[in-house]
Amino acid sequence: MVFQGSSTALSHTGKVRSNNQDSGYAGSNLFVVADGMGGHAGGDVASSIAVDRLEELDRPFGSSLDAERALQETIHETATDLIDTVATRPELAGMGTTVSAIVMVDDYAVIAHIGDSRIYLFRDGALTQITTDHTFVQRLVDSGRITPEEARYHPRRSVLMRVLGDMDPDPEVDSFIMPTRPGDRWLLCSDGLSGVVDDTHTAKALAAGHAPARTADMLLKQALDAGAPDNVTIVIVDVGGQHPVFSGTPTIVGSASNPTGVVVTAARPGRSSWLHPVRQAANEPTHFEPQPQFLEELIEEDRRRARRRRISWIVGLVIVIALIAAALAGAYAWTQTRYYVGADNDTVVIYRGIQANIGPIHLSELYQDTGITLDSLAPFDRATVTATISAGSLAEAQSIVERITPQKGSGG
Repeated sequence: MVFQGSSTALSHTGKVRSNNQDSGYAGSNLFVVADGMGGHAGGDVASSIAVDRLEELDRPFGSSLDAERALQETIHETATDLIDTVATRPELAGMGTTVSAIVMVDDYAVIAHIGDSRIYLFRDGALTQITTDHTFVQRLVDSGRITPEEARYHPRRSVLMRVLGDMDPDPEVDSFIMPTRPGDRWLLCSDGLSGVVDDTHTAKALAAGHAPARTADMLLKQALDAGAPDNVTIVIVDVGGQHPVFSGTPTIVGSASNPTGVVVTAARPGRSSWLHPVRQAANEPTHFEPQPQFLEELIEEDRRRARRRRISWIVGLVIVIALIAAALAGAYAWTQTRYYVGADNDTVVIYRGIQANIGPIHLSELYQDTGITLDSLAPFDRATVTATISAGSLAEAQSIVERITPQKGSGG
């Protein structure tokens, strides 16, 4: 059965890259995002080859299991295509691509995924990431060593652990089948979107209820407003819904839509392959798949970085505590330069410090008992001393005591 719904595909170079290495496809039953990579190699070639190969799956399938098997087989055949392409054109060595694809079969979404492009499902107002990134930092998140928020800004966030490339003829591809229902919105995107637009803003755009094309434009604008340092590719698929049923004419965007400057050769019977003439890509690589020994170096580097963060945090905490302690010590030292005159039981005494307490800590202490009884003071002086009299120094406190001391032979 032909998929009933509406869809769109959109791809943009972004604000930093000088060429678009992404490819996207929205057909009758098939929907794909491929994010090419490869520095001096041709990421645009790799993503174009992937879409070109997968396009043959844009047809009805007898069952979801048949579609899943076809997706797996076709992606593995694409890996062979990439290897054969590099054998013919060695200057393309190192190219690769992510692949995130959905084949709609009846009421099911058949999904295949490798790399760090993503598939989301927006259902009942909630956005859920369906695929798992095959990245170094995702392993750190899975192991609890960093949080998802830390992963967004990790310096190794673009290091791929799995990718469709020219080195592995048998790549490990995630595939699974999910039930879908009218009203579902599926989003396939390259990390040019998910890397700069968070899930909250993505969900808000999908929840607005606009047609897929307008929704994709809204998401692209958010990516561009955030700087769009990488190519941005978006495919949106609505299941059923209020918008017109998709016409069935495929929409191909990005590298796969523009073979200008690309030589088409018969790399295998009955199919075409995309090969650049000798040239170097304008951009440095944004992704690469590490060798096992390099992965160990990355893990050790991350451990060192974590240790440095802990040490920096501890040192910073110690410095803050030391500053607070120094400030408290200085404040306490100042209080000990102050005095006041008061009463202790029935005599006049001089206290050192100020009339305040911090919890159990008293900021004053008895300095001198003058021996002058309160009963010997004039009523006004007695009341004043009982209420305490502040003094800026010991000499001032002693002067206050002399002033209130009854003169011998006076009144009586």
